[in-house]
Amino acid sequence: MFSRFTNIINALQALDKTYSNSEMVRKILRCLPRSWMPKVTAIEEAKNLNVLPLEDLLGSLMTHELSMQKKDDDEEKEKKKKKKIVALKSSLIEDSKDDDDDDDEELALITRKFKKFLASKKKFGGK
Repeated sequence: MFSRFTNIINALQALDKTYSNSEMVRKILRCLPRSWMPKVTAIEEAKNLNVLPLEDLLGSLMTHELSMQKKDDDEEKEKKKKKKIVALKSSLIEDSKDDDDDDDEELALITRKFKKFLASKKKFGGK
């Protein structure tokens, strides 16, 4: 942002439009996004904007930006740590005789129930 601002100021100087240091400081503070408002307010209250060098303002803003990035990175790391990973342990039983017996028993049970159902239908006159 500062390099774009400097390019614009230099282009305006080529067109004979100059700004004082305090005007440039105020313009930069005014163009910052809403998320920077607490920092802007702190700078306005703590420092005299009429004598604050543009380089000092830039250093203060860059320091604040780095601390915000570090805080965001730390929050992302904490979110990744908080995610729980659930793993289920499985086992494979290779006893096919038991599986065949279970299947046979289930089939026999279903067959018996179906026969009882048909028998009850015949008792009540069903066809």
